[in-house]
Amino acid sequence: MSEQRLRDRHILVVDDEERMVRFIRLNLEHDGFRVTEAYNGTQALNKLRTAMPDLILLDIMMPDIDGFEVLRTVREISNVPVIMLTAKGEEDDKVRGLELGADDYITKPFSPRELVSRVRAVLRRTEGASSDSHGIIDVDERLKIDFDRREVWLDGELLQLRPTEYRLLYHLVQNAGWALTHDQILTKVWGYEYRDEPHYVRLYINYLRKKLEDDPTNPRYILTERGVGYRFVDYKRKKDNP
Repeated sequence: MSEQRLRDRHILVVDDEERMVRFIRLNLEHDGFRVTEAYNGTQALNKLRTAMPDLILLDIMMPDIDGFEVLRTVREISNVPVIMLTAKGEEDDKVRGLELGADDYITKPFSPRELVSRVRAVLRRTEGASSDSHGIIDVDERLKIDFDRREVWLDGELLQLRPTEYRLLYHLVQNAGWALTHDQILTKVWGYEYRDEPHYVRLYINYLRKKLEDDPTNPRYILTERGVGYRFVDYKRKKDNP
């Protein structure tokens, strides 16, 4: 995505603190983003439907409906990327947000530079893994992937993958047979800014295994290379050497 297209994107900022909303708005508008404000969860859900934002910055601690409940409702109706804002910085809050479908989180207080960097990184990721044509990939009799149509089929059923899960699978499959380090995966899937966040990789590898594997504790597709990272099974070699 070009920098100009990034700047034209529409951000919904949800926080019950007016000073925080004003701070975020000023910095996003300074960088060329369009901003819509909401001061509680009810307003946020209404403006999601009417304003149709490209990304939501969502505070956790709000008086009427907390950010987790808002996020849960958002994920029932939309795949719009969501960045959670938390003052606690507690690991449990971060993991819970990611499990509910958040794309990222920022811990308060944060700098304008960090805010804009995270927003840009998430928007870049939501553009999709690639525009190249790949055709249908038959991994084996159970698993088929069509990256052109963004579809993953398991035992004849269409899997529902979240955008980050899809991007992670894309990069693993495109490097099938090769071990990718945590840093490589973070850079490819989340962006260079996330190279110090290895827990993202572990969490989303677990998500994918639960959806793809018969036995996630004994995976056949996404393999762990101890001390290195992860490797997708070399399905091409298996076909060449039955």
